[in-house]
Amino acid sequence: MCRWLAYSGNPVHLETVLFRARHSLIDQSLHSKLGATTTNGDGFGLGWYQHPHDIPYRYRSIQPAWNDRNLRELARAVTAPMFIAHIRAATHTPVQETNCHPFRHRRWMFAHNGLIESFPLVRRDLLVAIDPERFNALEGSTDSEVMFYLAMTFGLEHEPVPALERMAGFVEATARRRGIERPLNMTICASDGEQLVAVRYSSEGKSRSLYHSNSFRHLHELYPDDPRITGAGDDAYLIVSEPLVDLPDAWVEVPEATAIIVRGPQVDYRQFVPVGP
Repeated sequence: MCRWLAYSGNPVHLETVLFRARHSLIDQSLHSKLGATTTNGDGFGLGWYQHPHDIPYRYRSIQPAWNDRNLRELARAVTAPMFIAHIRAATHTPVQETNCHPFRHRRWMFAHNGLIESFPLVRRDLLVAIDPERFNALEGSTDSEVMFYLAMTFGLEHEPVPALERMAGFVEATARRRGIERPLNMTICASDGEQLVAVRYSSEGKSRSLYHSNSFRHLHELYPDDPRITGAGDDAYLIVSEPLVDLPDAWVEVPEATAIIVRGPQVDYRQFVPVGP
């Protein structure tokens, strides 16, 4: 499948997270330990906010992350307080730039790991449910981008978690009408620059891996001289497909059917329950 991470905290150089960690996202593109596939070399995407109310910047490429020299230069130059990065392992759809995550619509970005089972069988049914005013913004052919625009249709800009619950419920109901009993597997992240919203959920209750960082304030006390931690600030927060470093007490697995909402120092957890149409 894919691997992704999302960061919120003090502005940091992107290379600190993307390259310097022992099991960084770049390392995971070649040596994923917890993913459905070991290698995630079908493209890379990075989206970041310099200011919360701005449209995010984005870089996407079909190059494997480990072989993208432009990505290394960009990550060395850019600092940001919030960003999403994604490495892709393609399933139903081709390797092309428009299929690389994160997807973007105005201030919102979206990244996904997982799949809609038998997506070609339900693709048309899902596409026609997208708000006509947003439909022409679709650029690629992935199930992930369709999920994003369904969530936008169901109110992502106003009520992020309920909109994602309605999206998941609609996908499940649509697929089951086609005889697909366990259609949805997802870890997803959406952001508008002011908040990160992440979800771990699957129809079968066996979702892809997802972790979040433990208290950075606590980690500062445990590892006061570790530069990977000190620069991020006490309120920094990371959500990752796989732990980036092997520091004890650094990571907590996100439970099944859970949504996380990060707004500055405030982090809320709630049960994720899909809502049918």
